[in-house]
Amino acid sequence: STRFRATTVEELDPGQYVVHVDHGIGRFVGTVNRGGADAENSTNEPNGFVADANREYLVLEYAEGDRLYVPMEHLDRISPYVGGDEANPSPTRLGTQEWTRAITRARESTQKLAVDLLALYAQREMAQGFAHTLDTPWQREMEDAFPFVETPDQEVAINDVKEDLESLKPMDRLVCGDVGYGKTEVALRAAFKAIMSGKQVALLVPTTVLAQQHFVTLSERLKPYPIKVQMLSRFRTPKEQDEIIAGLASGDVDIVVGTHRLVQKDVSFKDLGLVIIDEEHRFGVGHKERMKEMRQEVDVLTLTATPIPRTLHMALAGIRDISTIETPPEERLPIKTYLAETSDNLIREAILRELDREGQVYFLHNRVKDIHLTADHIRMLVPEARVIIGHGQMQEDDLSDVMERFSDGEADVLVCTTIIESGLDIPAANTMIVERAGNFGLAQLYQLRGRIGRSSQRAYAYLLVDRGRRLTEQAQRRLQTIVAATELGAGFRIAMKDLEIRGAGNILGAEQSGHIHAIGFDLYTRLLSQAVIELRAATGDGPALEPEVGDPVIDLGLPASIPENLVPHMPTRMAMYQRLAKAQTLEEIDELPREFEERFGHQLPDAVHHLIYGVRVKLAARDARVASIARGANRITLKLIDQVGGARIPLERALGHQTSVGNQQIHIPLGEGDIPWGQALLEVLTLLIDFQRRLPEMVEHGASD
Repeated sequence: STRFRATTVEELDPGQYVVHVDHGIGRFVGTVNRGGADAENSTNEPNGFVADANREYLVLEYAEGDRLYVPMEHLDRISPYVGGDEANPSPTRLGTQEWTRAITRARESTQKLAVDLLALYAQREMAQGFAHTLDTPWQREMEDAFPFVETPDQEVAINDVKEDLESLKPMDRLVCGDVGYGKTEVALRAAFKAIMSGKQVALLVPTTVLAQQHFVTLSERLKPYPIKVQMLSRFRTPKEQDEIIAGLASGDVDIVVGTHRLVQKDVSFKDLGLVIIDEEHRFGVGHKERMKEMRQEVDVLTLTATPIPRTLHMALAGIRDISTIETPPEERLPIKTYLAETSDNLIREAILRELDREGQVYFLHNRVKDIHLTADHIRMLVPEARVIIGHGQMQEDDLSDVMERFSDGEADVLVCTTIIESGLDIPAANTMIVERAGNFGLAQLYQLRGRIGRSSQRAYAYLLVDRGRRLTEQAQRRLQTIVAATELGAGFRIAMKDLEIRGAGNILGAEQSGHIHAIGFDLYTRLLSQAVIELRAATGDGPALEPEVGDPVIDLGLPASIPENLVPHMPTRMAMYQRLAKAQTLEEIDELPREFEERFGHQLPDAVHHLIYGVRVKLAARDARVASIARGANRITLKLIDQVGGARIPLERALGHQTSVGNQQIHIPLGEGDIPWGQALLEVLTLLIDFQRRLPEMVEHGASD
C-alpha cells in the first residue's frame, strides 16, 4: 500500500521530507517565529515602518540533528520530497559536499537524457512516415454516430492526432486523460482514419479482459463498414490464433486488438500503419523493446490515465507530443463516496438501491481463497440478486465468460478481485462496494472507483473497513483523501500522489529512478527541463539563453510575516507564503492584498503589508539587475550585478540629486526629504529599470560621453 506523501508545500505535515534546492533533503519539523526585539519594545520610525524584524521560519532537520531555519518568503526554494519508491530518503549532512555531488550526478544524468531524447526526436523528424488521407465522408459519418458531445479537450486531442496522421512525419503522441474521459474515442477515430488510408491498425492492451472490452466496442462502432476487426489473446484457441495471424500477414484483418501476444515474433503485418498502446507502463521491458522496433516508421498513439506532472510535461514539451484531456464528459456526475464500517444492513441496502434503478454492482473482495464464501454471504443477504464471481486465477475462458455475462446484464452483482482495475467499461454498473478499503493504495482506489460513474447516472462507492479494527494513520489519510476528492478530474491530483513517479519512470526510463530518489522528483524534472532548453539553445534549435540571474538578496529589517492570529491554519498560511514566493509579476502582487482581506478579514496588519512590499521590491530589483539591497542606519545600499562604468553621471542625474552612484553600488540616504524611504526605494528601482532600457540608445547617441 502507498504511504500518503505531500505533493504540495501546503500539504506538508511535521515529519515529512522536503528538498531544499541549496541544502538538500531534510525533515520538516514545523514553523517558528524568531526575530529581533519583542514586539512591545519595537520602535516606530517616522516613516511608519517598524524596526523589529520578527519573521516566521520553516524549521528543517538534517543529518545529525542539524537544523535549518528557512524564511517563509524563500518557500519557492523548497518542495516536498517525492522520490519514486517507498523507502524514506537519508537526510543530507549540512556543511559537506554530499548534496553538491548528488546534484552534479543528477545534472549529468539529465544532460545525457536530454541528448538521447533530442536525438530520438531528430530521428523522428528526419524519418519519412506515411501521410494518411484527409477525412472521408465515411469518417464524418462514423464520427457523427458518437452518442456523446465531444468535450473541448477531446476535440483538441482528436485534431492533434489527425494533423499528426496527415503529415509525413511519423506520429508519436501521448494522450493523457482521467479514467472515462474519452481517450478510447480519440483512438477509434485515429484507427478509422488509418484504415481508410489502406493501412492496418494494432491496438495493444495490458489485460485480456480489456482486450475483450475494446474488441466489443470496436466491433459495434465499425459494424456498418467493410472493416474486419479481430482480437488476439489467450481467449482465442490456438487454431483461431493461427487464422488471425495469417489474416494479419495477408492484409485480410484491418484492425486487431491484443495483449502482449501481439508483440511476439510470429506476428507480422502486411501493411501496419498505426499502433495504439493503452497504458504502456503495464507492459514488460522485452515487450517495450519489441514495440520500439514496431514504431520506427509507423504512427504510434499511446493512451494513459497516469497523469503527467506539470514539471515533467514542461521538460518533455517539444520532444514528445502530448495531448491532455482534462474536461469531464458533458453529463458525467461526481461519484458519491462513503467511508463506513462493514455492516450487512449497509451492503444489502446499497445493492437493493442499485437493483431498484436496474443497475449493477461491483463487490470488491481481494482474496481469492475465500471469495466463494463472500459470494454466498451476499446471496444470503440479497436473495433477489444474481451473483457471479470473477478473479485472475480463473481459466481464461471462464473469466471471459463471466465478464461477458456481467457486461450483457445477465448478473446483478460481480464479486471480484482488482482484476476490474484497468479499463473495464460497463455503464450500467454504478455502485461499488470495496471491502477492507484500508489495504489499497490511493491510486489503486482511484482507478477502481473510476470503473463506475461512466454514464449520466449518479454513482456510489462504499469504502468499508472492518468493525473495531484500527487503521494505520496512513491508511486513514488515504481514505480521507479519496472521500474528499469527489470533484471530477480530482484523479489527476490524487494520482499525482503516487502515480507521478511511476509515470515518470515509464516515460524517462528505469535508469533515471536512482537519481530521482537521490534528489527528489520535482528537482530532477526541473534539471531535465533546463538541460533540454540549454541543449536546444546550443544546437540552434531553440531561443538563445539569457544568462541566469539569481534572486536578489533583500534585507530591509522589516517585521514581515503572516501572523498566526490572522491565518491560524498552518497549511493555508504556507500556501499564501508560497504564492508570494513564486509570484513573477507585479500584477500577481497587486491582487494579493484584496484576496487577503476577502479571505481573512479586513484590516491587514503591517507585517502582511511589509511582506507584500518585500516581494514587490524583489521583483523590481531583479528587473533592475540588482544583486542585493541592504538597509543600514542612515542609508539603503543597492549592489548592482553589472559595473556602471561611463554611465555613472547620467545615471546619477536620472536617479535624482540625493542618490549617489558608485561603480557597482547605489546609495539612497534615509531620513532626508519627506518621502518615506519605502516609496523612495521603489522609485529608484523603477528609474533604474528605465535607465537600463534606454542605455543602448544613449550610448549610440554618445550621451554617456
